[in-house]
Amino acid sequence: MGRITVTKFLASLLATSAALAVMTASAIAAETPKKIGYVTNYATHEWYQNVIKGMQDRAGQLGIEFEVRDANLDVARMVSAAEDFMAQGVDVLIITPVNEEGAVPLVRRAKEDGVPLVLEGNPVSGMTTMVAICDYDTGYHAGVAAGEYARDKLGGVAKVMNVGLPLLSATVLRSNGFMDGLKTILPDATMVHDLDGGGNPDRSLEVSAAALAQNGDINIIYGINDSSSQGGLQAWKAAGKSQDGLLVVGTGGEGLGFINMMATEPSYQIEAAMFPEKVGFTSIDAAVKLFNNEAVPAHIVSPTTPMVGTDSWKQYYSVEGTTRTINWDTVNAVVPADKCMKTAADL
Repeated sequence: MGRITVTKFLASLLATSAALAVMTASAIAAETPKKIGYVTNYATHEWYQNVIKGMQDRAGQLGIEFEVRDANLDVARMVSAAEDFMAQGVDVLIITPVNEEGAVPLVRRAKEDGVPLVLEGNPVSGMTTMVAICDYDTGYHAGVAAGEYARDKLGGVAKVMNVGLPLLSATVLRSNGFMDGLKTILPDATMVHDLDGGGNPDRSLEVSAAALAQNGDINIIYGINDSSSQGGLQAWKAAGKSQDGLLVVGTGGEGLGFINMMATEPSYQIEAAMFPEKVGFTSIDAAVKLFNNEAVPAHIVSPTTPMVGTDSWKQYYSVEGTTRTINWDTVNAVVPADKCMKTAADL
C-alpha cells in the first residue's frame, strides 16, 4: 500500500473513530428513562385526558414505559400515588399538583430520594422545573386577534363581558392579558362586566344571565376557559339575542367542545388554543432531560396561539366521530415564548 494511500486510510480511520466517539457520546447523552410515572390531579377532565394522550404519544415514540395515577382532586391521593411511584423506583416522576401546599413535601421527598420531578401546570416551592403555558400571553394574543376582528367587523367597538375566575392567578392573568391585547388595537375598549364564572358552564351561565339582564350592551364575550365562554354564549342565546354583531372568544381548546361551538355558532370565532397534548409531549421531553442531568429552566413554556375563524382548528386537529387527533407537525411548529410577558408576581 502506497504512502499516500496509507495516509488516506489512517485519516479515514481516525475520522471514523471520531465519528463513532461522537455517536457514542450522543447516545449516552440521549439515554431515556425506562419508566415515567404521572400523577394527574383530575383524570376525568377532558383537558387532562388530552395531556395524558400527549404524554403517551411521546413516551411511545421514545420507548418509555408510562403509567398514570389519578389523584381525583384529593391531596392525600396525590401524595399516596407519588410516594408509591417513588417506592416502585420510577426513573422520573411528573405531577400535576392538586394544590401547591400539598405538593411541597413531595418536591422535598423526590430531591431526597434522587428522583427527577417535573411539575405540570402549577409551580410549587422548591421545584426544579415546571411545564406550563404563559397565561397572560395566551390572553394577550387572543385580545389582539379580538381587537382586529372588532375593528374590521364590529365597527371598531369593543364592549366586553369577561367570564373570569378571580380565585386563580392564572385565570386573572388571562383576563388581564386579553384586555391589554384588545386595547393595543382598540384603545377605547371597555370591560362592561367582570364576572366570576367559577370555571364551569353552569355557574358561567348563571352569572352571565344575571349580568346581561342588568346590562346587555356588550358585543364581546371572553371566557377564561371553554366552559366559561360557552356558558356566556348560552346566556346570550337564552336571552333571545341575535349573534349578529357578537364575538365570542374561548380559551383552552381542551377537547371537542370548542370545535363543535366554532362549527355551529356564528359568533364563536376565536379560540386561544393551549394544546393539552403538547403540554404532555413537552412534559415527557422535560422528564428525559432531567433524567440525563441536563440544565432546564424553572418554567418550560408550552406554546399557545389564537385560532381565528370557524375552520382554523383544522390546521391543528382532525376529528372522526368523537375522537380528535392532533396534527403534531403543525402544533410542534408553534414557537413557544422564551419568557412570559407577565406572571403571577406581576399581579
